[in-house]
Amino acid sequence: MFQISPKVPHTGTTIFSTMSALAQRLNALNLSQGFPDFSAPSALIQALHDATTQGYNQYPPGDGLLGLREQVSTLFTQRNPLLTLDPQNNVTITSGATIAIHCAIQAFVHAGDEVILFDPSYDSYAPSIALVGATAVHINLQAPHFEVDWQQVVDAINHKTRMIIVNTPHNPTGAVWSKQDWLNLIKIIENHNIIVLSDEVYEHLVFDQEKHYSAIDFPELRERSIVIGSFGKSFHVTGWKTGYCVATTQLMQPFRQIYQFASFCGVAPVQMALHQFIQQHPAHLAQLSAFYQAKRDFFLAGLKSSHFTWTASQGTYFQTLDYTKIQPKLNDVQMCQYLAEQHKIVAIPLSAFYKNPPSSLRLLRFCFAKQDATLSKATHILSACELA
Repeated sequence: MFQISPKVPHTGTTIFSTMSALAQRLNALNLSQGFPDFSAPSALIQALHDATTQGYNQYPPGDGLLGLREQVSTLFTQRNPLLTLDPQNNVTITSGATIAIHCAIQAFVHAGDEVILFDPSYDSYAPSIALVGATAVHINLQAPHFEVDWQQVVDAINHKTRMIIVNTPHNPTGAVWSKQDWLNLIKIIENHNIIVLSDEVYEHLVFDQEKHYSAIDFPELRERSIVIGSFGKSFHVTGWKTGYCVATTQLMQPFRQIYQFASFCGVAPVQMALHQFIQQHPAHLAQLSAFYQAKRDFFLAGLKSSHFTWTASQGTYFQTLDYTKIQPKLNDVQMCQYLAEQHKIVAIPLSAFYKNPPSSLRLLRFCFAKQDATLSKATHILSACELA
């Protein structure tokens, strides 16, 4: 009898697909999956049209269009003038951030190695680690501000530890690493052969005068860090699936060796459109934090009369809400089901981002990358949820 043995047998369907399907089945308002319900900038859409009609429809260079790589390099050096990046050797344009994360893990993590993750964590990390026969070591962040317990990191590191995955600004909690967080990491790993994979896809969405620090801003980490970014998050085009990887030449060469067989190259007209738009509209990124902070504030203002509680998101376009006062006996998956069926609104249970979620967890993730009308409808629904 024919039998198969999957390499990652327990992954199943992602929670994002599950909840979006639930929203569609129940005709519920979907604030679960992280994508805008408003249009991308019209000039960006026009740039894509122009790129296709002007013939940018064949394979681009595998490492990405040089002009776009130069712009990525410039964005990093504008934020940190002490940083020097070579667009030819230190920047690769990828078919989204998720595949870049996957390729970085495949390039440097071996069977038997260990990779430290901070939970709640993005759901693609652990399966990519499992595929190479390595072990994901999960460390729970400390609620309510989702801070790192650095002693747990010290205790988790051993001779098998090959990589630590950092995500800042953090999905799903919106927490942002401080400079001190990075200095703590530097001190802990300085005498270990550990790579830092830094998922920074929400780097331009930081609120309340907080500052985003990249792994490569720190000279002590530069030689051992791989930074992943996303154009989709920053330009309201998640469906374009275009991201980038930044690293030293020593790390970039093995990354590219894996990436060329995983995707070979990104989409040519999308890269050209992004290149043209960034060149012609530099204010877009500069205004992005204020744009999304206004949406966060609008969403939270609409919930002031509700029975939810929260810590305001420091970054990303996600906000977690605590429902303890409303349905304390329900776990977060049950609460999502309750909200979908009884109130016709869908969120993501935070436990989906954990290997071992705390039993006391009563948090849901909502996406506020939505039109004001959508957010108004959402806050009206959520404010109508009665106490238990």
